[in-house]
Amino acid sequence: MAENNYGAGMDVIREDRPRVSIKFGKRLVGKPFTSKNGKELVEVKIPNQDPADKRSWETFVVSPAMLHENANGKSVWMSLPEDGTTKVSRSVRQGQDENGKTIWNNESRMVSNTELKSMVEAYKEKDRDSVLTDLSAKKTDAAKTEHAAPKRAARPREAAL
Repeated sequence: MAENNYGAGMDVIREDRPRVSIKFGKRLVGKPFTSKNGKELVEVKIPNQDPADKRSWETFVVSPAMLHENANGKSVWMSLPEDGTTKVSRSVRQGQDENGKTIWNNESRMVSNTELKSMVEAYKEKDRDSVLTDLSAKKTDAAKTEHAAPKRAARPREAAL
């Protein structure tokens, strides 16, 4: 069985299959809710990889028992079968009704668990400039503005006291 639909009641996970661990911040985990079939579930948000993408974030649903808190208390991790798939959804604006109320619809797709890992952990792939290069650039900018600004005359020591 390659497909895993955890929201539909798949509680038994075979441990002999290769697994993929997904690590993400606690702030991406929503509040627990009860599904139509009585299962306790939690929604996990996936931030958009492109900062210019202003669409709503994609989400997936898992059992809260699958989420484990890291020792630092700020992040969680979960383990999924490597060859499985997960349903990912996004709210999409469809238009407005005659009263001017916005009509929303869900857009869903199936992604492999390895692709899900890369989507959730995309923040790790962000291009981050070195702190030292940023600092040196700020120093050169500060030095340029310092030379351009007129210097104040030093006050006599007696007047300062």
